[in-house]
Amino acid sequence: MADPKADATSGVHDATAPGRSPLADPAARKRLVSGLESRPGSAKPDAILSVDTIVRQFGGVTAVDVDHLEVQRGIITALIGPNGAGKTTFFNLITGFDRPTSVGSGASWAFNGKTLTKTTATSAARAGMVRTFQLTKALSRMTVMDNMMLGAQGQSGESLARAMFAPLWRRQESEVEEKALALLDRFKLLAKKDDYAGSLSGGQRKLLEMARALMTDPTMIMLDEPMAGVNPALTQSLLGHIQSLRDEGTTVLFVEHDMHMVRHISDWVVVMAEGRVVAEGEADTVMADPAVIDAYLGAHHDTDLGADDFEADEMKAQLAAEVAAEEKEGSA
Repeated sequence: MADPKADATSGVHDATAPGRSPLADPAARKRLVSGLESRPGSAKPDAILSVDTIVRQFGGVTAVDVDHLEVQRGIITALIGPNGAGKTTFFNLITGFDRPTSVGSGASWAFNGKTLTKTTATSAARAGMVRTFQLTKALSRMTVMDNMMLGAQGQSGESLARAMFAPLWRRQESEVEEKALALLDRFKLLAKKDDYAGSLSGGQRKLLEMARALMTDPTMIMLDEPMAGVNPALTQSLLGHIQSLRDEGTTVLFVEHDMHMVRHISDWVVVMAEGRVVAEGEADTVMADPAVIDAYLGAHHDTDLGADDFEADEMKAQLAAEVAAEEKEGSA
């Protein structure tokens, strides 16, 4: 597998080119994040997503308990943490696939200036916040092209009344088809357009899901473990697409466990543990934070559990047992 760091630095785009974001320039991103405070819930100069008092409980277990979180517009933010930290549940809550327990008790979140409290998955997507899933949701018995066409919003042909009159939707459908073909070409899936989605490899399904998400023209895309189960041959392709999205102005928030990839592709890192945000900052700073190390390795990760200590304790126990046995024989 090629080095993501090399890929990230060798594919730098001209930020002044048409369709490029000013934050496509690594120096501009560095200046931006260097001015941010490295602490949980830190304020961002241009937050596209702002979350307050999001709590989700399952019985007596609190899966998510986020007091405040802001996501900076136009950069790649990684959401990391050990298994069970609440990352996917958090995604589900803010995208309308689940409801916070704290609804009516202070829970609120806003995206791109619009309040999304009590939102649905449909309204979140229409607002421009689109997510993918750790387990891909491709419609396996439909073709790759049909999957793509379904991703477009506001299609006139979806109305029963308008569907009866082809002139009302035919031109729009041609435009949607043209857009879908362009995205499939970009994601190297054009040759698969007539294949059933279920016949694709795991990595190709990840690419399809990302391409389908782009059919909605999202302002922010949320990727839940985009590299999970992906063949190393496709990993570099996925990394390149994520960087391209950022360079074109799309905000990216992604969950990932591969710390090597997080370190070299993310501009900002948020760490969750036991449902709470425990750290924020640039990758190198966060990964040296004692709270982050404890979250991944346990609070006693620095305790010496060497063989010498174990053998000494075992010897003491053996001697104590022998003394007790002798005392028992002497009293008999």
